[in-house]
Amino acid sequence: MKQTLKIKTTKPSARLRIAAGSAMLALCMPAQALDLLQVYQAAQAQDASLQAAKANAAAERERIPQARAQMLPNLSANLSRNENHLESTTPNFLGQEQTTRTGYPSSNKTLSLRQPLYRPQLAAQYRQAKAQVEDAEAALALEEQNLAVRVSSAYFEAMLTHDQLALVLAQQVAYTTQLDAARKTFAAGSGTRTDIDEAQARIDMNMALEIEARQNVTYTLQQLQKMINQPIDKLASLDVSKLELAPPQPANLEDWTARAEQSSPQIQSLKARVDVARQEIEKAKSGHYPTLDAIAQWSESESENVTNTSSRYTNNLVGLQLSVPLFAGGYVSASVRQTQALLLRAEQTLEAGRRELSLQVHKEFRGVTENIPKIKALEQALRSADQLVLSSSKSFQAGSRTVLDVLNAEQQRVMVLRDLAQARYVYLISKVRLLALVGGADEAAVLEVNATLTP
Repeated sequence: MKQTLKIKTTKPSARLRIAAGSAMLALCMPAQALDLLQVYQAAQAQDASLQAAKANAAAERERIPQARAQMLPNLSANLSRNENHLESTTPNFLGQEQTTRTGYPSSNKTLSLRQPLYRPQLAAQYRQAKAQVEDAEAALALEEQNLAVRVSSAYFEAMLTHDQLALVLAQQVAYTTQLDAARKTFAAGSGTRTDIDEAQARIDMNMALEIEARQNVTYTLQQLQKMINQPIDKLASLDVSKLELAPPQPANLEDWTARAEQSSPQIQSLKARVDVARQEIEKAKSGHYPTLDAIAQWSESESENVTNTSSRYTNNLVGLQLSVPLFAGGYVSASVRQTQALLLRAEQTLEAGRRELSLQVHKEFRGVTENIPKIKALEQALRSADQLVLSSSKSFQAGSRTVLDVLNAEQQRVMVLRDLAQARYVYLISKVRLLALVGGADEAAVLEVNATLTP
């Protein structure tokens, strides 16, 4: 006796198709798409890290006029007026004490001019201020380079999650189609229940993947929104026809390493910090040196002498003031030793930065060059995967393949599509990162990458 399993094939399939279709429709809803250049320009005005770096650079620039002011003439005026109450006790001719109480006003006016002539500490402080400003400017340039990297990375990560969601939804439709086919062949008596269960299991697993993919889309969009401080409805998409797979120019790793040594904002910042440490040593050594100032002073006082309360004095003074340190208990020597150790730390930090920079240049250079053949290989793998899906579907219809074979072919194709999309985005991000390491990740570089996108 042949046992037949009755299965309703319309409603579950319809529900799955409606769900998948609604999700695809949500992705394709008309909305203004922001491309990479628009997001980058918005981030330049809104990114909090970049604005903080700009504020820090503006604050550090004021060190130069502050240090210069210490070497310029200093003019000060002092004015005071007091009400005095004098009580004096003197013995009279009889030996008795006689107390006299007197009240009188007094005043003092002073105008002082001081011009430093020889102060090694001030000269070292001025040179140090210039080095500190160079450090701040380099830090700002580094943050601007990092902004291009952060925006590009976040943008392409968001694009990748959108692609992955689209693949999951497309896979859901394919699995649903295979489930319908398995049910029909089973109802016709030529299929097996295992084919139905296998297709249903893939659909259930794919639903979980869809939830995860949607979460990833939301998170990556929030990353971008945080940088530009405004909502993002839709992103541009990659136009494969505009993607030119070309190695970096020059195509020599040593040339890129040398260029990074010369132009990297990070190295410029570390070099400036070494100069700051050197000038700190000079400031510490100046504690052993004398200082020489030229001074001029005019003062007028009235009733400042208790012995002659009606006196009035005018004093004009012009001269030189020399100060020679003799002994400070070893403080200056200890400060010199401390600053020498700090200089050694700054030099070693610079050397470590050079080595790390060379490693990063090597990594991103390979990220560009090695992804070119990888992308081409994945494009060929995609063509093969498409052919495998087509062959498996026809063989299933002819009865020589099972639903599992078709599902595996579909899954392999989706994996190739995912890897291909990821390789293309890594290629583009590596180009931006490589330029950032040599100080070239500016708006022109972002515009060049943005040319591969289409709304």
